[in-house]
Amino acid sequence: MGTENALVPFPDGTYIEVIRFPKRIASHRWWPLLQRGGGLVDVCARTSDMAADIEAFRTAGVPYTDPRPLGRTRPDGFQLRFNVANPVEDVGVVTFLVEDLTPRGERIPTGTFHENGAFGLERVRIVVSDPDRMSRCYAETLGDEGANVSNPDLEGSGLEFQIGTCKLEYLKPIASRSALSDWLRERDPCPYDAVLRSSRAAGVVAPENANGVRLWLAPGDS
Repeated sequence: MGTENALVPFPDGTYIEVIRFPKRIASHRWWPLLQRGGGLVDVCARTSDMAADIEAFRTAGVPYTDPRPLGRTRPDGFQLRFNVANPVEDVGVVTFLVEDLTPRGERIPTGTFHENGAFGLERVRIVVSDPDRMSRCYAETLGDEGANVSNPDLEGSGLEFQIGTCKLEYLKPIASRSALSDWLRERDPCPYDAVLRSSRAAGVVAPENANGVRLWLAPGDS
């Protein structure tokens, strides 16, 4: 696909995928977003029934691609196979899907220890102009219309949805001038930051160590 990728896995089964474009690929769905300064670009959910989930998204009014078979050969010769499907328009807002055809444990690295104590993905916060639209979307796929959420620190409010061990938090700016409103104007709807559960004290991952991605550590029990 023209990208270089590395996975940062956590014990709870979630992972962060680090993406690099060695050369310009303007047609790639992530290319335009990454030209606005990098950062978090998309959110993926694993499915065991991709056909049913695609149909649910389409029923909710979200144009979705058909499954696309992908894979790669590891250095030891093992052939990994998986399907991927994604929303046609809502890149970085509505989750795209992955369905493993070979054992997932063969695709994800086994080393999950991190010096900062991170052991899982707690939530991803996504800035949008209409959180209620997400309610209609996930009511079909999750059977959940979402829970109301307010974030005074970010001056935003909206809805959150539980997907596996992680929450997706869709926030609309409630102030005309704020970090979220500026973000929405400059980047359009897309992920804003992510919170990792950590066995150590709360804090922030230094931006210079995260390529500009906003990553927070929240204390929790592993």
